[in-house]
Amino acid sequence: MPRTTAAKKVSKTKTTPYDVAEHLRTPEEMAAYLDAWLEEAPDDPAGIARALGDIARAKGMSIVAKEAGLSRESLYRALSAQGNPSFATVLKVARALGVRFHAQPAESGA
Repeated sequence: MPRTTAAKKVSKTKTTPYDVAEHLRTPEEMAAYLDAWLEEAPDDPAGIARALGDIARAKGMSIVAKEAGLSRESLYRALSAQGNPSFATVLKVARALGVRFHAQPAESGA
């Protein structure tokens, strides 16, 4: 008796891009996200700027730009992967986002 093999249908998993900005809903979540970046990658200014950009997108770029006294285009440029925002811009954006930076003594490595 001949054997017939039914073709197996392979189902493909559909994925969607992950956007952290969609998950930053409260000021506490936004502050915790920025704090995590500052803790885990304190020497990565581009990453920290990107984190501010993620939070700004969560809050609304137009709103943040207006509150920071910047154009929306300038804010996008400053917080993009190629951006290099001035410290004054970072402080304006942080204030508009409702987050603060906190200084504490660095742990001694010796």
